[in-house]
Amino acid sequence: MKVIFLKDVKGQGKKGEVKEVSEGYAQNFLMPRGLVRPATDGNVKTLEHQTAAEVKRKEKEKEEAQALGKKLEEMTVTVKAKAGEGGRLFGAITSKQVAEALEKAGVKIDKRKIEMQDPIRTLGVTQVPVKLHPEVKATFKVQVTEE
Repeated sequence: MKVIFLKDVKGQGKKGEVKEVSEGYAQNFLMPRGLVRPATDGNVKTLEHQTAAEVKRKEKEKEEAQALGKKLEEMTVTVKAKAGEGGRLFGAITSKQVAEALEKAGVKIDKRKIEMQDPIRTLGVTQVPVKLHPEVKATFKVQVTEE
């Protein structure tokens, strides 16, 4: 029996695949649990429309991420912190503080997308990478000034 998988089923198929499975397995296990749908002409067409819409949505997300990346590359975010002798900070600037400074500048980015290996511990300008999309990365400048 040909079926369309609605969810991933371990050892059988992934979501959106059309596969042949035994009729008893489909009727008694997969269908009652809502894991598959019979692969009729109408259901296959619906699947094609859904995948086309999903591809369009992903392309739009990527374009938006690229536009945001270009905007970020031109930005310099200023963060104020207390510092001691030689430009060393008391404490450190974390990705959370950088995300808050970005939000004040009008750009909302989740702190988990900011890829800082170590927190910033000195005064001056630092390049900070950010992952906006699985395929889009950008870097912006964070200027740490003395409070």
